[in-house]
Amino acid sequence: MVVFAGQGDARRSLSLLWRAEVATPPRTGPGPKPRLSVDAIVAAAIAVADEEGMAALSMRAVGDRLGRTAMALYTHVPGKSELLDLMYDAVHAELPTSYAESDDWRAPLTAWAGEVLELYVRHPWVLQVSQARPVLGPHEYTNLDTLVRLLGATGLAAGTVRRLVGTLFPLVQGSARTVADARRAATATGSSDEEWWAARSAALTELVPDFAERFPAVIALEREAAPEPYGAHDGQEDAMPYPEREARETFRVGLGVLLDGIEAARAGRS
Repeated sequence: MVVFAGQGDARRSLSLLWRAEVATPPRTGPGPKPRLSVDAIVAAAIAVADEEGMAALSMRAVGDRLGRTAMALYTHVPGKSELLDLMYDAVHAELPTSYAESDDWRAPLTAWAGEVLELYVRHPWVLQVSQARPVLGPHEYTNLDTLVRLLGATGLAAGTVRRLVGTLFPLVQGSARTVADARRAATATGSSDEEWWAARSAALTELVPDFAERFPAVIALEREAAPEPYGAHDGQEDAMPYPEREARETFRVGLGVLLDGIEAARAGRS
């Protein structure tokens, strides 16, 4: 399920994102109910998406969580399209905006990538928001600005930095998507990873007895592959399910090779 951002009214969406003209009308009806706000609505919507997924998100579901009707929300947020933009931008406020200054440009970039990965894993619905059309919110821009500053420390040309931005985000997103999928696979399918692999491995062995002869490069890779020298993981990963552990290791190695490429580009430029 892919969702495109920026489908609501452009001026209203951007004014809400940047809080340019957010006014809450005074309550005139009876009763002591607290006044709604854009921030409260966005927080409730994020909670719905985190707990139940994007498919469960609706103005009614958000209203129910707040103890209000869906109609009560429309005074503050025009519709679901604008709400999605606000949600997407809001979660990016969780990311750090600065890293310790150092001559080592590599460490801050590694830390940034790790922070963004964990953000996506905490809020997996964010991965369903297409990157074809950005939200253009302040927190999204802050994260982009942070990455550009970190890449700027490499001394590479602006054109190269721009393309590296377009390389790093898909790397992190792809790894986070695999981690998120690994976490929900058993619940969504009703079978554990061990059960799934056991059943299919047995069937594949029986149905394709010449598998090793047909795919020798794959078999050789599995036999010869050894841990890559891109930093040891913490002990917590040893307790993770195999698919998630593999996804995180792939992320770590892939990021390490990409940073090696940046180092090589710097050396070539000098």
